[in-house]
Amino acid sequence: MALRRMNLRDFVIVHELELDLLPGFTVLTGETGAGKSILIDALQLALGARADAGVVREGAARAEISAEFDAPAWLAQWLAEAGFSHDGDALLIRRTIDAQGKSRAWINGSAATAAQLREVADHLVDIHGQHAWAALTRPDEVRLLLDAFGKITSKDVADKYQAWKTQLKTLQDARAAQHSLETERERLAWQIAELGKLAPQPNEWTSLNTEHGTLANAQGLLDAAYQSIEALEGEDSGVTIRLAQAHQLLQSQQLHAQEFKELAEVLSQSLAQVEDVVHSLHAYTRKTEPDPQRLAQLDERMTQWISLARRYKRTPVELPELWAGWKTELVQLEAASDIASLEAAERAAHASLMSACKALSQARRKAAPALGIAITQAMQGLGMQGGKFEVALASLDEPTSYGAENIEFLVAGHAGSTPRPVGKVASGGELSRIALAIAVTTSQLGKAQTLIFDEVDSGVGGAVAETVGRLMKQLGKDRQVMAVTHLPQVAACADQHLLVSKQLRAKLTVSDVQPIHGEQRVGEIARMLGGEKLSSTTMAHAKEMLGQ
Repeated sequence: MALRRMNLRDFVIVHELELDLLPGFTVLTGETGAGKSILIDALQLALGARADAGVVREGAARAEISAEFDAPAWLAQWLAEAGFSHDGDALLIRRTIDAQGKSRAWINGSAATAAQLREVADHLVDIHGQHAWAALTRPDEVRLLLDAFGKITSKDVADKYQAWKTQLKTLQDARAAQHSLETERERLAWQIAELGKLAPQPNEWTSLNTEHGTLANAQGLLDAAYQSIEALEGEDSGVTIRLAQAHQLLQSQQLHAQEFKELAEVLSQSLAQVEDVVHSLHAYTRKTEPDPQRLAQLDERMTQWISLARRYKRTPVELPELWAGWKTELVQLEAASDIASLEAAERAAHASLMSACKALSQARRKAAPALGIAITQAMQGLGMQGGKFEVALASLDEPTSYGAENIEFLVAGHAGSTPRPVGKVASGGELSRIALAIAVTTSQLGKAQTLIFDEVDSGVGGAVAETVGRLMKQLGKDRQVMAVTHLPQVAACADQHLLVSKQLRAKLTVSDVQPIHGEQRVGEIARMLGGEKLSSTTMAHAKEMLGQ
């Protein structure tokens, strides 16, 4: 995957720029102060770097950056999961920053967050800055580089470290709170026992209320049933007898009046319904009778419910849930106060962590010499003949989330010297060359198909510079390589040469980037060789370099 095209509008001192980029090795050159790193700064912003209103060109409302990449098939899954469209083989990223510093971003035309830009950036571009050596003194960067070289993952250690820390904290908390835990356990046990005498069951309170209401009104209910039966079927004035009489009278005359027939049918239905009611009332009186003893039992149990509910400031219906909750808490407290079990769990978690750390250490100790040899070989061609690079591993007293050792890069700048920590190497030129050697050695580790070197050749020159140029060109055969450089030897090796220039337009300074070829490129190489005044000697030297 390579960077195809970039568009900039009102970015720093660029008014408008559209640039097509080619595969292979591309250099950006220009006079000091022309803004050679402007494309790289813009690309970093497009890929999620922190937005700053200072990048907006003076007098403009906002800066706009677009970058188009080749998009391989394997990126389609990430785009789909993140909700972005994926049509064709292109990936378009666009970002704007307004004069107030507010930023907006899009991926393939859909709104994106800066975090999403940074996530996809890992698959797009790998940038090596001119101060890349500084990262070589940071333990986390050193560790990540060795692990990447050895294709090592420390995830298992990180997971087991977290599990051990959790078990350790649980144990420490239990030890510290042992007395208070015991007091709390006793309190819970007493409360559970007190509620256990009642043993409140879910829905029981509702059932008690219903049954109590029925028994408390049993005599009144029976009286109502008997009186209703008498009113419906009493021998003297019962409704049933009168309905039967009316029905018989209408039925006897229905041949003479059609409406009598219809009314008789209505009375027949009413009579049947009344008889059903009477039948149900008789059944109720047979099965219902006052039960003072059961009513007293219900009164006593409901009094217990109400008393305990008041004591614990709950409604009666909440008691079953409260009881169950206390029992759960007691189980947890008893587990938390079981120091022996917690100690055993902590020891098991620690042993599992140490086992994972041992496997990780073995993998790192195997990868460390190989990385040292590879970088040492790269140093030989960068003017550090006889120099040596080593990866030192020192065991730690306690395991960490990233393993059980510290990792440090050691370097000897020339034969016979003792390797020392990279941060203690005095020469800035040596630091730059070591960083370049590491960048070249590890450039194939990442997924990114575009490698960018921002003045990493600072502090080198002569034959070393030629070696740097050849290395860049060699890398460009497999991946797209871009380099900001001040070295003519490096620029002469490029497949594409971009010239960064600065002009004064309408009293405003603007920067421009254009590809150069032929005589224009010869002139730029000559300028890099001899300064602004071009001589026949420098021109001839430039042609010779390009010819080679």
